[in-house]
Amino acid sequence: MRAGARLALYGAGVAVAFGAAYGLAGAVVPDGAVAAWQGETSMNEHGGHAGAEASTGHGPQGLALDAGGLMLSGVEAPRGVDEAGALSFRILDAAGEPVTEFTTSHEKDLHLIVVRTDGADFRHVHPMLDAGTGTWSIPWTWTTAGTYRVYADFTPGGEGAQGVTLTRTVDVAGAFAPIDPAPRNTAEVDGFTVTLDGGLTAGAASEVTVTVERDGRPVETLEPYLGAFGHLVALRQGDLAFLHVHPEGDEPEHDATGGPEIGFVATAPTAGRYLLYLDFQVDGEVHTASFVVDAAHDAAGHDGDTGHDDAGHDDGGH
Repeated sequence: MRAGARLALYGAGVAVAFGAAYGLAGAVVPDGAVAAWQGETSMNEHGGHAGAEASTGHGPQGLALDAGGLMLSGVEAPRGVDEAGALSFRILDAAGEPVTEFTTSHEKDLHLIVVRTDGADFRHVHPMLDAGTGTWSIPWTWTTAGTYRVYADFTPGGEGAQGVTLTRTVDVAGAFAPIDPAPRNTAEVDGFTVTLDGGLTAGAASEVTVTVERDGRPVETLEPYLGAFGHLVALRQGDLAFLHVHPEGDEPEHDATGGPEIGFVATAPTAGRYLLYLDFQVDGEVHTASFVVDAAHDAAGHDGDTGHDDAGHDDGGH
């Protein structure tokens, strides 16, 4: 397996819930709960680009609409299914002023993750910033109703700035049919068959390998996307946390190709069900494959690492 193709697993958890009302909503987590969540281990303690400081375990992020003196404004978006419009928001400082200076991380100044709270309709996109108003925006249409979790992941400008993940919820009107995803390690997407091998064990490093095929043949033409051959996001069911790590291995050259395997080293913080989303690019087009994996208790019967860790947030896991 190519070193440039090894990535660390990063992710977040989403709660399975639905609010019938539509509009805008922000979820604020009590400080005590945040402190407890922040004691959990990172999903990978071996991450880091070559030459960069390896990430250390730290607690989940993306638990509230404010962190580190910054706040995610209300999220403006279409209110119903199939209504064309834009999704927009601002990052505000402690004085309520919009932030317009950001540090590029994984080729972008801000990464936007949007997912329905039952794990459906995952999107990882990159809005544009209007530096005059501090407003981030992107054309947007909802395809299904429900409650969505919106994560803004970024590193503010300034030397030594740490990555931040802020989050709000948005309710979308329309007929809602929740899903309860069952474990699966194979995904069919856009003519590709993507298979995930390996499992997760709470509190223990686990090797996970994703293999991409098309028409029964291995795909060896994976292209660099945001500085890597693939990106894996993990969403922990029943939780609103967002965990970060760095991709592992050297960043591939712009014109390099990889595959069919993409390797990951992952540590699930607790036992339970995880929804995994792999973004990969072939012929200039990004595809997303999804999996569902149950993380087992470790051999000693522990439910993951619950010790506190004062390590800082890394610069994002995209």
